[in-house]
Amino acid sequence: MKEAFSNLKNIFLLGLFLVFNINLMATEESKFEVVSESENYEIRYYEERLVIQTNSGTQNNAFRKLFKYISGSNEESKKIAMTVPVTQVNDKKGDFMQFYLPEEFTKSNTPLPEDNSIEVTSIDAGHYAVLRFSGRPNKQNFNKHAKILKNYLSKDNISILSSPIKATYNSPFILPMFRRNESMFLIEWN
Repeated sequence: MKEAFSNLKNIFLLGLFLVFNINLMATEESKFEVVSESENYEIRYYEERLVIQTNSGTQNNAFRKLFKYISGSNEESKKIAMTVPVTQVNDKKGDFMQFYLPEEFTKSNTPLPEDNSIEVTSIDAGHYAVLRFSGRPNKQNFNKHAKILKNYLSKDNISILSSPIKATYNSPFILPMFRRNESMFLIEWN
C-alpha cells in the first residue's frame, strides 16, 4: 500500500512539474506588439519572421521532419533551439507546418536542410487577429475557434487576408485544459 501511494505521489508531482513548466521545450516566442484588444480577440503586429516549413501531410510526420532539422539534421549539423509557436497553415501552395527560427538566425546564416522537403522561408510582417483557446489543438477544436474569430472580425468589419492559421505553444504532455492554442488570421489593419 505504501509503495502504491508513493508511486501515485510521484505521478502527481510529475504532473505538477509539467503543468507549471509549460514551455520547457521552448526558449523563445515570436515577438509581437498588441495594437488593439477587444473582449474576444486581439490584434497583433509581427515583424518579418524566418521559418522552416514542410508540407503537413500527416501532422506527426511533418513535426518529426522539422524537429529532426532543429536537432542537427541540417548541412551544418547544428542544433537549433525549439521556439513557439508551431504553426499550421493551408494556403495556395498547400498545407504546411512551420517552426519559427530563433532571432539569431537570418537568411544568410541559417543552415540548409538535408531533407529537400523542408524549406527555409520567411513570413512577411503584418497584422494578425488572434483568438486564444485551450484544449486539444485538433482539427475540430481549431475550426470551431477559427469560425468564432471569423465571425467577430466580420461583425467588426475587419478584412481577412489569409486562411486561418493554427498556432500551438505546448508540448503534448501538457494537460489540455492548460494548453495555449490560437486561431489567427492575417488582416487588413490601419
